Order: sequence, then C-alpha cells, then structure tokens
Amino acid sequence: MDVFDELLRGVRGKGAVFGRSVLWSPWSLRFTDGAYLTLCLPMRGAGWIVPEGGEPLRLAFGEAAIVRGPAPFTFTDDPAGGTGAEVREVRWDARTAPAPELAAVPDLGPELDGTTVLLAAAYDVQAQVPQQLLRALPPALVVPDEDDCAPLRDYVVAQIGGARPGHQIVLDRLLDWMLVCTLRDWFDRPEAEPPGWYGALGDEVAGPALRAMHEDPAHPWTTAELAARAGVSRTTLAKRFTELVGDGPVAYLTEWRMTLAADLLTRPELTVAAVARRVGYADAFGFSAAFKRLRGESPSAYRQEAAATGRAPGRATPAG
Repeated sequence: MDVFDELLRGVRGKGAVFGRSVLWSPWSLRFTDGAYLTLCLPMRGAGWIVPEGGEPLRLAFGEAAIVRGPAPFTFTDDPAGGTGAEVREVRWDARTAPAPELAAVPDLGPELDGTTVLLAAAYDVQAQVPQQLLRALPPALVVPDEDDCAPLRDYVVAQIGGARPGHQIVLDRLLDWMLVCTLRDWFDRPEAEPPGWYGALGDEVAGPALRAMHEDPAHPWTTAELAARAGVSRTTLAKRFTELVGDGPVAYLTEWRMTLAADLLTRPELTVAAVARRVGYADAFGFSAAFKRLRGESPSAYRQEAAATGRAPGRATPAG
C-alpha cells in the first residue's frame, strides 16, 4: 500500500477550475476564490507569489508553486507594489462555476517573448483523507521542476487550447500529475515539515505497522499483532511508533478510522451502521461514541452539516 497515493487519490481537478493569463508589466493578479489548493505554473516569464500576511516567493519558468487556501494570495511582478499596477481579481467557484479565461492565449509563440504566461489550477479539496497530508503544507511553496515533473510542462503546454477530442480531460489529469509530483518533491526537501507518520513510513519498526493499518483499517488490530508485522516486541513498537508519529498505534488507528468515516458519511447511500462496519466497528453505538469523542459531534450531526453546507465540517470557509 502506497500511503502517499492513498491520501492524494481523491484530489482531482476538473476543467472548470483552470485558468490562464498572459501578463505585461506592470501586473498584479489577486486570487480570492478560496480554493483549498492552487497550483501555479509559469508557462513563460516569472513573478512573485505573495500569500496573505506572508513573505513573497519568486516563481519562474521551470518552477511550480502550490498555495494553500482559503486565504487570498497575489501573483505580481512587483511584490512591493511600487509600480502602481492595477490589481485584477481572479475568482471562480471550484465546485460549481466554470473558470474564467483570464486572458486570451492565441498561442505561446515568439510574439509573447518578454511576457509572463501563468497557468493556474484550483483544487477545492473536500475529503478529509487528503487533508491529513495537505494540512502540513506551508501557506505557499515553490519547487523546481525536477526528475519526473520536468517533462510534464511540455505536455501541459501542448494541451492548452487544443481541439482534439478529450483534450480537456488530458489537461486535467496532467495537472493532477503535476500537483502530485510537486507535492512529492516538496516533502522530500529538507525545509519541508511533513507530519510524523510520513517520515515513519520508511522506518523499519513503525513503517510495517502503519502500512498494515492503511491496507486494512477495518481489521481488529492489536499492538501485539502490529508488532508481529514489524518483527519486534509490543514495547518496542509502541515506543518507536509514539516517538515518530506522536501517538501510539491504537490511537493512530482510531484517528485514521474516524478520518475515513468522515468521508464515508458524506455518501447518503451509506447508513451510519454501514459506515461503522467499514471502519472496523461491529455496531453503530461504539462507532458513534468514538466519532463524537474525536470529532466533537455525532456522525448524524456531521452528515447533516456536510449535506447542508456542501463542505466538510471543521474546514475553514473560503474567503468572500
């Protein structure tokens, strides 16, 4: 089981949430759509990512930026604001509305030399499972296109403005791939601060236990059984697991089950009892007690709130 793959499997872009812009200095774009994540790829030129209340980060061709919402951010050629550029607002609803064509892009030929061309993809991440990883991101990050990510840029450019059948779904998936590549490269960088369990996956003691719980979360795992998977004693596993992850194996398993349950509860065809069985509880009562203890509300209340708002309870509400 590739836990990284599992956590990001539900992060998918749609053609409705992509936009591109051709920019001539002075320029300033302010993104106010409140997306959970925004992927920014300069197709030409460079600029500065300025997160709300944060330090500017330079972003150039050959790099990718990910900005974590829902706070607004700005992409500009002058982070100090000395050029007096008019600020153009970029806003679209990642759930319902098509993305604006930020500016017409006839092509990316030589006539656009000296301009900045930006492609942005917004991701309104509703599911709780990928948020387990994405919450560890800084407000904004910039990563060079390296290794597996580098060839993707050419493919993305080739799909912009294409007319072949299915070109939009190809662009969608290429950008999803670019997002995952960028995240993977970021978490491998020394300045990244991934959650404890991420680093523990490669540990010879904690890693086998973590993978076992993710492969079959409904199994009635005990510390002794997980220790057997790692080939160590219960005491050794408990000590090492807690050092790396921050919780013991049983506490981690309970939290992971409730994260899975939160996403399952948004599916109206599943009863609370059915959700309970899928995450390892024999009856709805025991599951409901555990869910309320960790999430602060009953499964039924969580489901009702998610249905009423269209958003996962406990998530920050997008700006505006």
